Amino acid sequence: MDTLQTIVLALIQGITEFLPISSSGHLILPAQLLGWMDQGLAFDVAVHMGTLAAVIAYFWKDLFAIARDWLGSFIGKGSTFNSRLGWYLIFATLPAVVFGLALKMMGLDEAMRTVAVISGTTLIFGVLLGWADLKGKRVQPLEQTTFRQAMFIGFAQAVALIPGTSRSGITMTAALMMGFTRDAAARFSFLLSIPVIIGAGSLLMLDLVKSTVPVDWGTLAVGTLVSAVSAWICVYYFLAFINRIGLMPFVIYRMVLGVVLLWFAFA
Repeated sequence: MDTLQTIVLALIQGITEFLPISSSGHLILPAQLLGWMDQGLAFDVAVHMGTLAAVIAYFWKDLFAIARDWLGSFIGKGSTFNSRLGWYLIFATLPAVVFGLALKMMGLDEAMRTVAVISGTTLIFGVLLGWADLKGKRVQPLEQTTFRQAMFIGFAQAVALIPGTSRSGITMTAALMMGFTRDAAARFSFLLSIPVIIGAGSLLMLDLVKSTVPVDWGTLAVGTLVSAVSAWICVYYFLAFINRIGLMPFVIYRMVLGVVLLWFAFA
């Protein structure tokens, strides 16, 4: 990949990873519009590590408190919201792990990565996101999260294994349906992304180790840096403005994107 292609694809990954607009839908567009080849396994690993670094850097205080209290609960320091949240994030990640491995074993993970599937899920789950944002009570803070609610969001996250669904979009949809505030829905979604990105990045890393394709370390460094910076900025501004702007702009955007992808699928 040349420098322009590297920067564009890293920006797409960094921005769309945490916005409810489907990263897979956007990564298809450059290939359709510009005829770019697949970016390759090594680049996928790099941008995953970049987005992981961004979300950890943004939430490091929360993650420190969660880890401290979670570990403290093992040595008799009692249960706190942060210690429970640690368990919630662990258990809510399991559905995606189980379903992801099942899809990979059946060979369906790549089979579903078609423009037709992505356009359909972009539209369908975009409408569902809009419905949840309009109909949700939006009163529950993150601190009142229950285990049942965390698992509901976790199972919703597993649905995002279908390309075009949007992991952040479906998890925020599930949280809003249960009455979370927009800010609480977004924060839980972002925290829940951390173990998933670690898992996905680790699997990609294993595949990369087995691969004999030469690695362009300069391209990977640029991709990691650009995806990390763009992802951090995205999380910062999304959380700063989510209560003010709501989610309807993203719903409308998904409708437009879905129609464009449909045109590519059936043109």
